[in-house]
Amino acid sequence: MIQITPQMRILLAVEPVDFRKGIDGLAAVCRQALAADPMSGALFVFRSRRGTALKMIVYDGQGFWLAQKRLSRGRFQWWPPGEGKASVGLDAHQIQLLLWNGDPSQAQAAPMWRRLGTGN
Repeated sequence: MIQITPQMRILLAVEPVDFRKGIDGLAAVCRQALAADPMSGALFVFRSRRGTALKMIVYDGQGFWLAQKRLSRGRFQWWPPGEGKASVGLDAHQIQLLLWNGDPSQAQAAPMWRRLGTGN
């Protein structure tokens, strides 16, 4: 089961991919286009060319998980601009918004990490 945790590294591939690709094809995209290790435990998110579906892969230590979400109507409204980068990092709450076709860039949440007081 794919469990998205706050500690998880999440990378969105900016460029759309061919959705005929399976786990091996998407892992190759991770290595070649994103310069990332698909077996690192990070969650990799890909968008179809038409923007109607997302695929995610993650390695759990034994093997890969592959998940796909296809919208019944419409397209995913938000996707990050390339700006010369192959991938963009997201936080756990932002990927949850994206999966519900929200805009992660507008998420208003507390900082993920903050220094705790020394308790003086």
